[in-house]
Amino acid sequence: MRKRSSPPCAEQGSDEALKRRSADSSRQDPQEEGSMGKPFRRLGLVGKIKRIFLVLMIIYVSIPFIVKIFPSIQAKLVFLNFVRVPFFIDLKRPQDLGLNHTHNFYLEPESGLKAGVWHTVPAQMWREAQGKDGNWYLSTFSSSHPVILYLHGNAGTRGGDHRVQLYKVLSSLGYHVVTFDYRGWGDSEGSPSEGGMTSDALFVYDWLKQQIGKTKPLYIWGHSLGTGVATNLVRRLCDRGNPPDALILESPFTNIREEAKCHPFSMVYRYLPGFDWFFLDAFTANNIRFASDENVNHISCPMLILHAEDDTVVPFYLGKKLYSMASRSQSLTGHKVQFVPFPASLGYKHKFIYRSPELPSILSDFLGMAHPLAP
Repeated sequence: MRKRSSPPCAEQGSDEALKRRSADSSRQDPQEEGSMGKPFRRLGLVGKIKRIFLVLMIIYVSIPFIVKIFPSIQAKLVFLNFVRVPFFIDLKRPQDLGLNHTHNFYLEPESGLKAGVWHTVPAQMWREAQGKDGNWYLSTFSSSHPVILYLHGNAGTRGGDHRVQLYKVLSSLGYHVVTFDYRGWGDSEGSPSEGGMTSDALFVYDWLKQQIGKTKPLYIWGHSLGTGVATNLVRRLCDRGNPPDALILESPFTNIREEAKCHPFSMVYRYLPGFDWFFLDAFTANNIRFASDENVNHISCPMLILHAEDDTVVPFYLGKKLYSMASRSQSLTGHKVQFVPFPASLGYKHKFIYRSPELPSILSDFLGMAHPLAP
């Protein structure tokens, strides 16, 4: 049986219809095409913005839950010991930072735990200090110059610039300055904790007392988070009956919970429902308190508080509040308690009080002694 084939005219008609449709589509108005493309492009941009906003919202909402589930994150944000600024300094060479009358050495607060320490002698001994070893630096503690144990704040190391500048100022005033990095900071070994920081400070203090004897003045100076360590330390010293000769607190806070509420990092969550539960309770989980407001009720030595009105890290009113508590403390009755504010116009903020030309006279008046001269 023969297959029936399509008539040639039908094939021709079909081809002509396809050509006409193709030609019609090619003659489509370009303006019409463009006008249809633009809305799609606009919708694509809006979609991208919405997607970015959604991602940011997910991150924003997730962070409180992450902190709650993993409270160790909060501890890292308090200590910031992993932030080492400046980055490229050799802590074994303080002379690279202009401290060429400073000796670097190491102590062991616990067996097998090394802590890096700096001892800066009074500037009057600068020339004699050149090229000297650790034994010579130890021998200088027998001089008449008083000693300041400096407890730095979070982040960075004992070689932070504002810290180095303060060592230079205090050295020029005739003080020995001894400072160190807590466990987990700088080139000190171990992991940070409030208890560990306080234990390290107590060990260095006791070591210093052995070097200088009982008659020479030994003052404790804490800055920022170091003020919490300082009040912890002095409370322990007072509890055992041998308080330091004076406590100096630079830019202090009342306790870590109140400080966290005011810190710039918490600004975006401060008014979030459950802020305390999400964030502040993590401090309790990590056993972090730094309760200077409680410690002042157990401290019995002269106390000086220095605070700049334009401090944005630790608000000025927290330092003022701590002073108010200290001035009412029964344990501080009979001891000099002084608060020195620095106007915002000076621009000292959180860590530049060392620039004050009034600082020498403030210290001299508070400590009740003229700055010692070279022997």
